[in-house]
Amino acid sequence: MTPAARPDRTPGKVPEEGGPPRGMPLWPSAVAAAVVVCAALAALVYLDRLYPVGLGPRQPIPFSHRVHAGIKHISCFMCHDSATRSSRAGIPPLQTCLLCHSRIIRTYPYIARLRDLAARNQPVVWQRVNWLPEFVYFDHSMHLRRGIDCSHCHGDIRQMDRVAGAVKFEMGFCIRCHKANKVTHDCFVCHR
Repeated sequence: MTPAARPDRTPGKVPEEGGPPRGMPLWPSAVAAAVVVCAALAALVYLDRLYPVGLGPRQPIPFSHRVHAGIKHISCFMCHDSATRSSRAGIPPLQTCLLCHSRIIRTYPYIARLRDLAARNQPVVWQRVNWLPEFVYFDHSMHLRRGIDCSHCHGDIRQMDRVAGAVKFEMGFCIRCHKANKVTHDCFVCHR
């Protein structure tokens, strides 16, 4: 082979037929691909935790919605009364619990702890079950006025000892409901 017919093997130079430059290591490309894959997997794990569905978190004081809402037939609004007049349903103050539990099963250890915390004016640090991103605006009272039952989004709470997310509060869930009920699905109604 004559020198003119021989391909140029200068490091970093791309051969005429294409392909990676000769003499350049392939590991930077492999590392970049691995970083992208790891970032994608981390994003999926994060998003799955962001919109949890399944067994709910353990609470510092166990509270059975099955007993209260199911067996005792206590309305959601007895404890979550702010849902009817504001955007948030919220967690009721301890005084709401004590409306009944100042007289009922007072000596039960968890009720005694609840009463002690209330007497010291200390809150129970409940673990959050349902969550929406900051940029999403949701008004419970507006949905209740339209006749949307709590179970549509929260599942059959009356069957839950430990509350869990019943659905993933993702945009598609909300849009399907808005379309089915013939209400606006203008972006800026919910995204603020």
